[in-house]
Amino acid sequence: SYAPSNAYFFSPELRSYLKRHSGDYDLIHAHNFHAFPALYVALSKPKKFVFTPHYHGHAHSFFRNILFRPYKFYSRRIFDRADKIICDSFFERDLVLKDFGVENSKILAVPLGVNFDFIEKRKTGKKILYVGRIEKYKGLDFVVKTLRLLPEFRLEIVGQGSYKREIMKLAKNFGVLDRISFYQDLSREELLKRYSEASVLVLLSKFEAYGLVVAEALASKTPCVVAKTSALAEWVDNRNVFGVSYPPEITELAELIRKASEIEVGDVNVPSWDEVAERTKKVYFELLG
Repeated sequence: SYAPSNAYFFSPELRSYLKRHSGDYDLIHAHNFHAFPALYVALSKPKKFVFTPHYHGHAHSFFRNILFRPYKFYSRRIFDRADKIICDSFFERDLVLKDFGVENSKILAVPLGVNFDFIEKRKTGKKILYVGRIEKYKGLDFVVKTLRLLPEFRLEIVGQGSYKREIMKLAKNFGVLDRISFYQDLSREELLKRYSEASVLVLLSKFEAYGLVVAEALASKTPCVVAKTSALAEWVDNRNVFGVSYPPEITELAELIRKASEIEVGDVNVPSWDEVAERTKKVYFELLG
């Protein structure tokens, strides 16, 4: 398969296989608007087709942005062909309805789940946690700038991406690089440790279709600060998750991080993967009769 700059994954072998064999399956469920396999499924005319787009209306990088507009036009047939569309959030559902004009009756929101295997909360100093791709739209630069106002905090970044070098340069210019740790390719056990030791998780993305790391943080009893943008706004309850305007004012963000880091997370409404599987299975059974 091919994925120039990790964008729009293309697999000739999969396309060929689906052209020959999609009719062998009673139902095919494809994921990701930003990858070609879903389009292959739509063009192969399966018996029943379920699509989960993970769509937030934007491209992630310069190269993706070049392809985004023509691909968005061509990919409308995925939404037209799908018998059912499962979105990660109500924000994503409404965005798909607006951008692709699909029938309201064939689209629903099923929030993503988490594995409840989190370990006991540990306090090992003040730590801000970020988990996700290191791209400009994720807003990690705002967190780095805020560190200068939070001398008692460290920042732990779990992930990789094209913007990492810029983040390191920014941190050096602000004199906070020595308080930042970078991690990637962590095992599940190592990731759970990062969650358990975090004082607060911060996610300031300009756009998100859901925000799975927020769900994982809450399940680990870690409070969150998020940008009041796209699907992230659905998480804000001012008890466990606090929202900040985008782009954030740095002083306000620092105060909110301090405030959130002091609270204990209460009851949270985060589904398990078993619950998600049951809801998805119900969609399959309804389509198959």
